[in-house]
Amino acid sequence: MTYILAAQMENLTSIARKITVILFAQQSLASAGFIAASTLNAIVGNELSRHADWAGVPSAVYLLAGAFAAFGWGYVFDAIGRRGGLVSGLILGVIGSGVAFFAIMQSSFAVFLAGMVLMGIANAAVQLGRFAAAEVNLPENRGRAISNVVIGGTVGAVIGPFVAGPAGEFIKPFAGTELAGAYLVSLLLFGVAAVVVNFGLRPDPREVGREVAEKFPETMTTDGRILRSPGALPGSESQDARSVPEILRQPAALVALLAMVIGQMVMVLVMVITSLHMRGHHHNLTDISVVISSHTFGMYAFSILSGRLADRWGRGPVILTGSATLILACLAATISPDVLPLGVALFLLGLGWNFCYVGGSTLLADQLSPLERARTQGANDLLVGLASATGSLGSGFIFAALGYNVMAYVSAVFALIPLALTLAWMLRSTGRLEPAG
Repeated sequence: MTYILAAQMENLTSIARKITVILFAQQSLASAGFIAASTLNAIVGNELSRHADWAGVPSAVYLLAGAFAAFGWGYVFDAIGRRGGLVSGLILGVIGSGVAFFAIMQSSFAVFLAGMVLMGIANAAVQLGRFAAAEVNLPENRGRAISNVVIGGTVGAVIGPFVAGPAGEFIKPFAGTELAGAYLVSLLLFGVAAVVVNFGLRPDPREVGREVAEKFPETMTTDGRILRSPGALPGSESQDARSVPEILRQPAALVALLAMVIGQMVMVLVMVITSLHMRGHHHNLTDISVVISSHTFGMYAFSILSGRLADRWGRGPVILTGSATLILACLAATISPDVLPLGVALFLLGLGWNFCYVGGSTLLADQLSPLERARTQGANDLLVGLASATGSLGSGFIFAALGYNVMAYVSAVFALIPLALTLAWMLRSTGRLEPAG
């Protein structure tokens, strides 16, 4: 029996590894597309609307669309599988990029916002890919599985911002503006990602995740620790699935949610408006791309570290590290508008977000059974999207009314929230993932 169990584990581990590689490739391609576009969203919003305080509106619309779509994607992923859901999302990304490209050529702010809606819906689907990686892996490997997918964004961090300038120069003679090129690149990258997922993501992670839960069941203690046992996990096939509010009332789940929600909002508040802040100090697109690239590099490049630390240290310490780094980044952003200081500050902003995002995602995945995963994770991403949309919209108005530095100080105050809540939770429990026993 032990030999059979070991053979089953080895087979599932091999499948999980293949699925994680495909999800990494999808994340790499899609993030490059999204980041190429997001580098210029505030500038395009300012150009097309002709109002500085509307500069954050395109990103806010993009994030709101993604937020409201996330909950629906949870049901779609359950109905047609993770592969079908991801391919559908990427196809919407192709369409949305095309609409945004057309809107810039026609100088239409309203049509551009329509493109942002479709791209936001697409991004909501893509972001759920990290949970697909978590569900096909055993609990003690979930942190690194999520991080191995999120690290695909490093490719986007390198490719996305740097293609914005050259692509703009290439397309300018045809479109009449350098701002359209990034959206054409996004269209092509989303198309390639859809092909990769459609043919590579087999078997579907939904089915593999159910098999993992059935053959290697687990139970949870009240403080969020995982213990391997032959008993049924709450919400498993043998028990009723808990409602989303019931799940989020659990201390560990609430900490996970707020780490992601507040971390995302703080990151968006500062990041979205930085390109316009730099434009106001007469930086060119290359300088802006360098700073945004340093930010996205911080967001994704250290995922391999944050995931492994989440498995080794525990989820709580990783979230604490992320919250503290976010505070430091917000304060550093006020030092100087020059490229180097802003680049360092935005790098730290991305790094802090990564620790909150990976730590929070892993902690939330620990709390869920197969029947609870897709809809709870969709509800989580709905709240994350709403928070980041609020940050994006608020950043434009705060920037226009009070300036960049005040906005950064406000963001630092918000970053104190997950820091305090995680500390309080850890005082009541270990906040660690215990070895399977």
